[in-house]
Amino acid sequence: MKRIAVTIATWVALSLPLSGCMNQTSVAALGDAFKAATLTDSAAKEMAAQATVQMDKKNPVLPANHPYSRRLAKIVAPFKNEDGLALDFKVYDAKQVNAFAMANGTVRVYRGLLDNFTDDEVRFVIGHEIGHVKLGHSLKAMRTAYATSAVRKGLASQGGLAGQLSASQLGALGEQLVNSKFSRTQETESDTYAVSFMKKHGFDPRAGLSVMQKFYKMDGGKRSILSSHPASKDREEHIENLL
Repeated sequence: MKRIAVTIATWVALSLPLSGCMNQTSVAALGDAFKAATLTDSAAKEMAAQATVQMDKKNPVLPANHPYSRRLAKIVAPFKNEDGLALDFKVYDAKQVNAFAMANGTVRVYRGLLDNFTDDEVRFVIGHEIGHVKLGHSLKAMRTAYATSAVRKGLASQGGLAGQLSASQLGALGEQLVNSKFSRTQETESDTYAVSFMKKHGFDPRAGLSVMQKFYKMDGGKRSILSSHPASKDREEHIENLL
């Protein structure tokens, strides 16, 4: 862990101006670099909570009495507390076919997902996103996001557009986490988790197959409609093998 911290800090330091002393922005950049490498679960949950506040400000959240919210509440009723996570579910009034979960138990489902998927298919997608949290993928994404913040602050010490981007760090952090591109191995692991998740709660895990088939049709066979996920056909085959 120490070696990783030094490596990231050195990387950031190389982007800082060559001068006799470091300004406050430069020090902040190095601080973020070390945080990125040593970020704990508790710190990740705190950061996720702060990022969620910013995300909810940027995206219209449907009230609890809205039909979409009531449907989601019914869908997720069996797993409000799941695998050690106290989950907070809300619906974004947006047409994107998407959903995400964060380390603090935040789960946001976009209206477009509810428009295009059955209840069990929505459950599978949510199980997959929870899998990213429980398997440590989200923590790795948080570290990457923080490292990016560190580099931005390093560039900010030299002026320019990157400095302006760092002013909305939390909002950008949330966006980066939602759009994190997980590796194929991580996606496979989360699909495996989702299958177990569905079986655990007595729902049909074959919903995962129809999810992938719908993704495949929506994206024209190239990649998943979820921007952070790779092509769906291999994932469908993996789920079929699990079943």
